[in-house]
Amino acid sequence: MTHEFKEIITVYQQALQKGIKAVVATVVDIDGSSYRRPGVGMLIQENGHMTGAVSGGCVEKEVLRQAQSVFSSGKPKIMTYDGRYRLGCEGILYILIEPFEVAKASIDVINTKLQQRIPFQIKSYYIKEEGSHCVMGSIIEFEDDQLIVFSDTARLLLVQQNSSLQCFERIMQPCFRLIIVGTEHDAKHLCILASVTGWEVEVIGAPSNPKQLFDFPGAFLVRNETPENLTLYNTDLQTAIILMTHNFAKDVLYLQAIKNVEFAYIGLLGPARRREKLLSALIAYAPDISDEFIESIHGPAGLNVGAETPQEIAISIIAEILSVIRAQNPISLQDKKGGIHSQTKKQLIDEMHGRT
Repeated sequence: MTHEFKEIITVYQQALQKGIKAVVATVVDIDGSSYRRPGVGMLIQENGHMTGAVSGGCVEKEVLRQAQSVFSSGKPKIMTYDGRYRLGCEGILYILIEPFEVAKASIDVINTKLQQRIPFQIKSYYIKEEGSHCVMGSIIEFEDDQLIVFSDTARLLLVQQNSSLQCFERIMQPCFRLIIVGTEHDAKHLCILASVTGWEVEVIGAPSNPKQLFDFPGAFLVRNETPENLTLYNTDLQTAIILMTHNFAKDVLYLQAIKNVEFAYIGLLGPARRREKLLSALIAYAPDISDEFIESIHGPAGLNVGAETPQEIAISIIAEILSVIRAQNPISLQDKKGGIHSQTKKQLIDEMHGRT
């Protein structure tokens, strides 16, 4: 959800420059099931423009209507939306709507943390009952103990102790990042689809055939570097890498260049026999390479969905990356037992120990 929060910040910056007031709506609790889980949010501007969503599109009009009282009073409120009768989702949403009055200096801090890929936490304090309440709101906490409040009402939380308040906490990990090594036709389609998914996409191309940012719609960075000069910055467990240069020798050299970086997923384009030849050549070229790195490489990249076109191959690759980073065994949802949403690592551990 970090990419959604990033979009909210970007749009709010524009509204702030124009002097347009804004509020934020956040799902902080659910009784039953819902289309989205707690933590999802949206920005509503006083002119009616909305960014993001708290459901599949059916709740947003009611949120816009309820937000008007927050604009007029300046007080946060809790609204509920009963989907049992309206949506058939058998759940009640509790949505915190609060003023969003973050100063420009604080916005700059948030953007810097996002660029540096530093995790942070958002805590939303609320009363689980409909209506306006003076002391509710959300606070951003960074690892260095720096705090940013959404509004003055949230600032009161720092000086007042209120035991009646509930707190919904969520860790905002760095935006998921996809590094595409290769600039052929299929790389462009993967870039477009990954950016629509909300991922930050970086493209690595060869200096002999340099590409520009406009060649890859949706990418935030395009670099033209040889494997020998390649340096990947701030890679982490929110990073996936796909090698699709269509050049055997280059793929070997790029694998050598990234063998020590941290990542959540790495994939190779091409058939299984190409993967085996690549890994054999890599081991001969770099005999000290770790078994862990070799075993972590997915090739051919993608799930078996019968993909044929570049667009379909991009879908299969993104689907496999999602299944790996969410620790899911891909099956048809109609065959899945329990909820359809992916589980967190803590939920998986709790389930193993019978605590659910």
